[in-house]
Amino acid sequence: MKTTFTARHFDCSQDLKEFSLSSVEKLEQFFDKIIVCDIVLQPGQDDDNPSIAELNVKVPKTLINVKEEAPSYEQAIGAAVDTAVRQLRKYKTKHFEHQ
Repeated sequence: MKTTFTARHFDCSQDLKEFSLSSVEKLEQFFDKIIVCDIVLQPGQDDDNPSIAELNVKVPKTLINVKEEAPSYEQAIGAAVDTAVRQLRKYKTKHFEHQ
């Protein structure tokens, strides 16, 4: 799986980047045919949830897009990974178990 990381409109720490990349690697446990995963972090407008994490997971024949807001980037990434896992399981069930 190829992974890209983007921090929009702010300077990201190396720790946050490493945390993001290691969190996304967990997706391969649930589906091993992931082609590309793009991680995009950006500040949001909401005062309660100022951090936005977006994951674009490219799998054969489709793109899974997840966008989560949270008080911190770590929480937003965690929520986005959890949502992506749920969507990958659904995709895998629909496309690979009925053949």
